[in-house]
Amino acid sequence: MTDGDVAATGFRDRLLQGMAAALRERDYHEVTIADVVNHARTSKRTFYEQFGSKQECFVELLRETNARMVRDIAAAVERDAPWQSQARQAVEALIGSMKREPELCLTWMRAAPSLGEAGRALSRETMDSFVTLMRTLADTPELRAAGVIPPSRQLGITLFGGLRELIATTLEEGGDLAGTVEVATEVVTLIMGPRSR
Repeated sequence: MTDGDVAATGFRDRLLQGMAAALRERDYHEVTIADVVNHARTSKRTFYEQFGSKQECFVELLRETNARMVRDIAAAVERDAPWQSQARQAVEALIGSMKREPELCLTWMRAAPSLGEAGRALSRETMDSFVTLMRTLADTPELRAAGVIPPSRQLGITLFGGLRELIATTLEEGGDLAGTVEVATEVVTLIMGPRSR
């Protein structure tokens, strides 16, 4: 990696963090590029060297945030634990990630659909990542021996979509996300638990 590449990556990361900071203060549709560069302590010229538009920066921030969330959940699950414990660990990691950035998470859930094809592509990509994670976590000899079967794509979409809406509604109503752990774990346990093929 050249010095120029390192510098570009540094500016890109600063701008993504600038977007995240701006979203903590106001709705995505109200955020301006000036807000982003002010938080990033850089210039509009630098912004346009990295991103073609505010939307492109926002989508990249969401993409990186979602990828980090998937990694955090995968790392939190003890693969040799009983399946019920694994389900709870995954739920706690998901909700813990969302608790760290509630404004960003709510913006992702509510603003992304308004982004046209870019938003739809991001939603599909995110959904596929989480469904793949669910299937991977459920696909072990120990879980198969306990009767746990990796969910179909349709079942995974249903489960993730329901959890996402529960979290979004809780945030919109000013509720505490920690209070959703029990019901979310119950849902995951019911859907992912042992069943006949």
